[in-house]
Amino acid sequence: MREFDVVVVGAGFAGLYMVHRLRGLGFTVRAFEAGDGVGGTWYWNRYPGARCDVESLEYSYQFSEELQQDWSWGERYAGQPEILRYANHVADRFDLRRDIEFNTRVAAARFDEDGSCWRIEVRRQAPGSGGLPALGGAGNGAGKGRAAFEPGTETVEARFVVMATGCLSAANLPDFKGIEDFEGAKYHTGAWPHEGVDFTGLRVGVVGTGSSAIQAIPVIAVEAAHLTVFQRTPNYSIPAHNGAMDREREAEVKAEYPAFRARNRRMPAGLGADMNPMHDAFAEVSPEERQQRFEERWGYGGFSFMVSFADMLASREANAAAAEFVREKIRGIVRDREVADLLSPDNVIGCKRICLDSGYFETFNRPNVSLVDVSSAPIEKITRSGLRTGGLDYELDAIVFATGFDAMTGALTRIDIRGRGGRTLRSKWEDGPRAYLGLGVAGFPNLFVITGPGSPSVLSNMLPSIEQHVDWIADCVAWMRDRGHAAIEATPEAEDEWVAHVGEVAAATLYPTCNSWYLGANVPGKPRVFMPYLGFPPYVEKCDAVAANDYEGFELS
Repeated sequence: MREFDVVVVGAGFAGLYMVHRLRGLGFTVRAFEAGDGVGGTWYWNRYPGARCDVESLEYSYQFSEELQQDWSWGERYAGQPEILRYANHVADRFDLRRDIEFNTRVAAARFDEDGSCWRIEVRRQAPGSGGLPALGGAGNGAGKGRAAFEPGTETVEARFVVMATGCLSAANLPDFKGIEDFEGAKYHTGAWPHEGVDFTGLRVGVVGTGSSAIQAIPVIAVEAAHLTVFQRTPNYSIPAHNGAMDREREAEVKAEYPAFRARNRRMPAGLGADMNPMHDAFAEVSPEERQQRFEERWGYGGFSFMVSFADMLASREANAAAAEFVREKIRGIVRDREVADLLSPDNVIGCKRICLDSGYFETFNRPNVSLVDVSSAPIEKITRSGLRTGGLDYELDAIVFATGFDAMTGALTRIDIRGRGGRTLRSKWEDGPRAYLGLGVAGFPNLFVITGPGSPSVLSNMLPSIEQHVDWIADCVAWMRDRGHAAIEATPEAEDEWVAHVGEVAAATLYPTCNSWYLGANVPGKPRVFMPYLGFPPYVEKCDAVAANDYEGFELS
């Protein structure tokens, strides 16, 4: 049996940096990745228009000043191909592939209480089989990983396991009746064929209008003979105003990158210090200035709209005004008033992750695009030749399921993880996820989660959140080694207190007011628990205090 100090699950941005840090500390480490290349979410999500919603100069590693200075982004908001090139560049630059095994899925992990270690079952698979084969699979990637192994199962042993599985990596496909009967092509945005898809001349249906769909629909509409969008819930979207990187802006940031990063770390979401966030409340500003400010933020684009006022997600009055402003913009863009009304959300703006778009609403002015409301008449079934809803059949050549992810927990609960007494993580979380700081789980010693439930994760800039978690975990295991500790485990009391605190912080805002994937509401039967923690600076302060107090809230042995 092969033995390592640490096994890392996943080779996205979290897994790559975790390997780098642990190796630098002298630990033996092995990462296992289901795909045949690095990149995580940017390896799998290759749908048309896939793009990051955080500006490139912020959505990037900061652990290496040389890397920050050498890499030059092509656009304000980087697209998937460029981000994947960046991930591959990092893997090559720091020689990370030699400690990663590709085409290898972690199927199970069991804690051995006698040996105080984990036994991890890994399954090697043919390249391209790590996605959703029922929808056509994900195809071969860049082919830059280690040589493919013969299919088979192996058990390896490690003192520690780090789950770098990502928050949005377990694709969610609703159980549509008849899906196997469809004779056309089926795709999920989260497991897109790597060779791409040509929709020229086809009748295409897109199911869903979340972030992935909002990015993909304008691109697919240009190719397809006809595009039918099946919408259950409309979403707010702000124009990204993406474009080529402003080289003067890039030079300014690079001239003071450490200070730029420090300013962002003080922001609630770990980003946007240079968006000029407003610190006054909505009620403190005149009606004329409110409108002017919304217009300015709409014109600037991106997340800056959501910091037009300090209380956008605390004051219902401020939120309602912002929501109505966006609805008026939709009505001004979409010429058909009935379609515009269907595209106009009525929930709190920002309680679901705000979307950024490039011509999304304008797409519904195209003569080859139709919008079908399935909120009152849900999809009845997938037929051999298309889709049936509201008693009507829609003939389609291809269906794109933009139905999102089993967010935050899905990638973890789909692995058979068993802690003390053989209890599964799935059973521990059957009433909702419970974790201390989103890092450790009571009953599961020496198991760490990067950006897990109870951490800022998806409500923050993911790259700095990942780096903060990786650094905390790396420092922790090095501290344990230096002091001769064999195991670390969150105490139930600390876990309970933290879960309660996460809920209390969320309850003071408008975030829990709608059925979002932050609550798990997009997955039937999933417990409704608000999973991310609101506030990057106080979270970092808490993590630092825990470490400074000899890992307070954890039991060491």
